[in-house]
Amino acid sequence: MEKHTYNVNISWTQDRKGVMCSPELHNKETNESNCLEVATPPEFPGGMPNIWSPEHLFTAAVSSCLMTTFLAIAEYSKLDYVSFKCDSKGVLEKVDGKFVMSEILLFPEVVITDESKRDRTERIVEKSEKACLISNSIKSKVTMETKIIVQN
Repeated sequence: MEKHTYNVNISWTQDRKGVMCSPELHNKETNESNCLEVATPPEFPGGMPNIWSPEHLFTAAVSSCLMTTFLAIAEYSKLDYVSFKCDSKGVLEKVDGKFVMSEILLFPEVVITDESKRDRTERIVEKSEKACLISNSIKSKVTMETKIIVQN
């Protein structure tokens, strides 16, 4: 696979917030962009509530990578499933005098219809976490607690 590049542009708007956009995500047909407002989280001085923060985006990157990797591996493995969702938590703390995202906790939940596929589904979720390029690119500890639900 060749090297890929992903472009993101950030512009300060006011106070402790700005707008983040990517030229690759601009819809030329509708002339709509997929920009996100980003800000310092409220736990910090001047932080703003209810706006995506770098800490939320970091956590979301790990969680969404797990999902997209699971979708690819499940498709390749011909795994039948009803749904996939993943709650996640990013832990921010001070380590050696520096703020770090020390841990990302993932709580994937997969709904299947066949009890005999439970172990296989669990293995595919674990394989997805091990193959996740974002998890493999960060120093944070990634912990996963998987839940497999059998729906009749």
